[in-house]
Amino acid sequence: MTKHEFFVDMTCEGCSGAVTRVLTKLDVKFDIDLPNKKVFIESDKDTEVLLETLKKTGKAVTYIGPK
Repeated sequence: MTKHEFFVDMTCEGCSGAVTRVLTKLDVKFDIDLPNKKVFIESDKDTEVLLETLKKTGKAVTYIGPK
């Protein structure tokens, strides 16, 4: 399984809560690093699927690369 790193413009617990909600629906393993505004997702799903899912939060999202 590949671990992917994303930058998500999160500023508070509410932002990370939104990320948690959308990723829980996708059924993937993930970690949120709120101070550094990063989300690590462990999944074999296509990066485009992960990116589009994160964008549902309304936050600016950038794919950094595999971790």
